[in-house]
Formats: sequence, structure tokens, C-alpha cells
Amino acid sequence: MTALDASVVAALRYQRDAPATSPMYRHALRVVVDDIERSEAGPCGSVLAHTPAGIDPQRDALPLRFLGGIHRIVLEGRAPDLARFYPSVGGTFDPSWPAGFADVFIATVRDHHDELVAELARPVQTNEVGRCAALLLGFLAVARSTGLPLRVLEIGASAGLNLRWSRYRYEGGAGGSAWGDAASVLRFEGVFEPPLPDLDVPVEVAEARGCDRDPIDATSEAGALTLRSFVWADQTERFRALDAALQLAPSLPVVLERADAADWVERELAVAQAGQATVVEHSIVWQYLSRPARHRIRDAIEHAGARASRDAPVAWLRMEPGQDAANSAEVRLTLWPGAHAVLVARTGYHGRPVQSIGEPALPTIR
Repeated sequence: MTALDASVVAALRYQRDAPATSPMYRHALRVVVDDIERSEAGPCGSVLAHTPAGIDPQRDALPLRFLGGIHRIVLEGRAPDLARFYPSVGGTFDPSWPAGFADVFIATVRDHHDELVAELARPVQTNEVGRCAALLLGFLAVARSTGLPLRVLEIGASAGLNLRWSRYRYEGGAGGSAWGDAASVLRFEGVFEPPLPDLDVPVEVAEARGCDRDPIDATSEAGALTLRSFVWADQTERFRALDAALQLAPSLPVVLERADAADWVERELAVAQAGQATVVEHSIVWQYLSRPARHRIRDAIEHAGARASRDAPVAWLRMEPGQDAANSAEVRLTLWPGAHAVLVARTGYHGRPVQSIGEPALPTIR
């Protein structure tokens, strides 16, 4: 039998103990670790011992790949006994039923060993649309400052659902303000916390493009299944939001390219786009990029910023772990010309709640 690397067990324990992990997945990871501690030759250990070469168990979210593979089997209706515990398919998870859940979970892993080994090679792709409410505040800030249509470039775009943010409805702003299509099936309500942001800002999206190393077709059944499999099974609100975004996806095609993020950003920013505000955007992506890639992307954005003008401004909008990384992410924006850097909001990693910092102190660039 292939030996189980200690870094794999360390990653399982880290994800199990992470404050952001869902109650159900925290319990499932306890079951996994307990099974391995009983015997590395057990069902969980024998699957995870086949972690593909080159995978960093923690950075590449190996525990979530494993749990996503199991969830995929449940979503396809091929593990009916386990499905009883999965709220994503109408089941009920209750941590007071530890023995029943653990026994069925381990049996499912044993019965689908080869398939779960193959799933370890599938990168985690959540395309969390809940983050759009926090990112919206950055897009509004750029539009308010520049008065120009936006050219949105997203790295790590997954299935491009967040590139379609302009098709969603956002309510609960200051003075009862709202933004977006009032008839949209994807609505964000009760998301914003005081100080409430002013959402009454006109925005035109001229172009929306993205890249990903393994893009997903959100309009295909296989793509939708992959996205749903990586949503934590007890977070039904996230499922509702994802399903609404998938329903809207065919109505707004976006350009997604399979590309290296650094190569793509350098190419897209090589020539200024007059009459548009170019916004390079990403959310919970930075940590998955190599250090050289991060340096190249930063350099490309800053060089484009140095060439920016009032007629062709450049912005860098990102939602990434902040100073209190264990509990929240920060939405930060830098706008050129002038390299004006502001903190826009703090938010949960899945986009809720959103605490606006107030109207960003950006100059009018027109």
C-alpha cells in the first residue's frame, strides 16, 4: 500500500479545526481523521494515500477535494444511505447522530474508492456568487469616480458566475437604495451591515472577460454538478444562490479562457482601452497563485496603472484574506491614475455579511 504522507493528515486536521468550516464538514473531517488514526490502511487512508504528485494538501485544499468527491456521488443519487444526512439533497444532518453518520460515511468511501482517488485530482471550484455583494461596492466606487463603462477582467474566474454580477439584484443599501435588475432570480437581501452603502450608482459593463487554469462551463450539466459538489452540503442558502446564478448564466455569455493568470493579465493590460475603466478583479485566488505569478500580476497591474489616464483608468479590485484572516476577508481597491488605495469592505469568505467602510475616499477621475 502507498504510504499516507503526514502533510495530508495535517491538512485534514487544519481544515477540521478552521473556524470557517461548516458544522457538517467539521464533523465529517473528524470521522476521516478518526478512521485514519485507527488504521492508515482503512477506507479514508487508502484513498488519500493516492494524493496526486505535486498537490500541496493544504494550499490545494485536498480535504475539500475529498469531501467534494463524496458530495458529487451523493448529488448524483448514488449513495442513498449517506444522502439521508445531506441537506443539499433534502437530508438532515444532526451531530447528535455520530455513529449512524460515521458508519455510512466510511462505507461510502470504501464502496467508491477508485472514483474518490480520481476526484483528488479535481481542483476545488466553488465560484461563490455570494461574494458579488461585497465586490459590487468596489465596482460602484470605480463607476462613481470615473463615470466610465467598466471593462472587467477576472482571474480565477472558474465558471464566470461572478463576471455576471451585473445580472443580480442587491437590496438593503442606505436610504433603501438597491442596485440591479429588480426581476432577477438571484437577489441579495439582508447582506449589508451598517454603515449601509449607497447603492444608487449607475454602472455600465462594457466587457466582462475571465481566465482560469481549468474553466467550467456553467451552462452544462457536468459543469453545474462540479460547482454544486464543492458547496458545503449543509449550507443550503449558498445552494439556492448558486442554482439561481446557474439559471441566469445562459442569458449573459462571458468570455472565459483557459490560461495562466500572469500571462493573461500581462496580455490584457498591454494596450490601454480608451473610454473604459479597466478593472482587474479576483476573489480568494491570491493564495493559490505561486509567488512568481503574484509578482508578475502585480507588476503588470502597476505598470498599466502608471500608463493610466482619465480616459483610460485602471483599477485593481480584490477580495482576499485580510488582517483578521481567520474570520473575514477584505475588499480592497486601487485606482489609477494616482494609485489611490482604499479599503472598501470587510466580509465573510462566502460573501456574508458585508460591512461597508463607508463611501471610499476616491477622487473624481474624469
